[in-house]
Amino acid sequence: MTQHQIQASLERAGRARVCILATGGTIAGQAASDVDAAYRSGEVGIETLLQAVPSIQTLAEIEGEQFAQVGSQDVTDALWLRLAARIHSLFDRDDVDGVVITHGTDTAEETGFFLHLVIKSARPVVLTGAMRPASSLSADGPLNLYNAVSVAADPAARGRGAILVINDDLHCVRDVTKASTTDLHAFVSPGPGLLGTASFGRVRYFRQPTRRHTIFTELSLTGVDYLPRVDVLYAHANMSADLARASVALGAKGIVVAGVGNGNFPSAAAHALAEVASEGIVVVRSTRALSGEVFRNGEVDDDALGLVVSDQLNPQKSRVLLQLCLANGMGREAVQDAFYLH
Repeated sequence: MTQHQIQASLERAGRARVCILATGGTIAGQAASDVDAAYRSGEVGIETLLQAVPSIQTLAEIEGEQFAQVGSQDVTDALWLRLAARIHSLFDRDDVDGVVITHGTDTAEETGFFLHLVIKSARPVVLTGAMRPASSLSADGPLNLYNAVSVAADPAARGRGAILVINDDLHCVRDVTKASTTDLHAFVSPGPGLLGTASFGRVRYFRQPTRRHTIFTELSLTGVDYLPRVDVLYAHANMSADLARASVALGAKGIVVAGVGNGNFPSAAAHALAEVASEGIVVVRSTRALSGEVFRNGEVDDDALGLVVSDQLNPQKSRVLLQLCLANGMGREAVQDAFYLH
């Protein structure tokens, strides 16, 4: 071995190794031209994504894998389970320091929160995506991917759970939500605020997550082959009371209500939800509002109706947590505790 090869080997030995799992989404989107708003998600493969960011190799040793190739609106529970299994298999290797997942932005917060709850490792799981397709003029995906790898390779990212890195911002996936359909600054973390920032690979952290996650939670996928069906019902003026019964008839084991205001809904709907709750269906009150807590036994008598409140979780994340609670055999009281703890 030449002196140059020996030096290169020593340099690699001190570098992090990051595995990138590509799942599709807008970051891998392809349009007819560089100024066309219409595009097809998940058309660009992992090798092309990496070729667009040659400087990424300076951050870490990179492994790329085309795990899936879908728009995130088509991400399923089954894909979540496979993704968690794949991440665990990577973390079983001593040489993998972090994982990056390229993902569509539509459901990134749900996939991220699922992984935040079930991955049993302190090593970072980082999600990233893009608001403009790969073929777009001034595509945002390459720099988002660069910053995501810089976080996944950073030892200080350990113990912070799953992180969404996008538009130079770091979000705890528990707190983040998509707030715009088209803006580059599409994601916000109302309430707790940003976890940190990443600017051209320079990473800064502002805080730690305060709720249980990853190695700090008892939620597990051991023996779980599927996630129970949980439906989200959207509350509105004159909401139909029969939606709850229809949901149960179609196989739902749990219901999350995206309530108005502080998780409210019409009286007729409350009566129907109490009926299904009395039959063992776990019903969670969340809110369609962007931020804020849903209080237990406030305007709604949750004890009398047999309901659970979501605390700070929005409807889509409440669905994820409720699915995992039901998969782990939790009853209503344990589910309520889980919403306060996670």
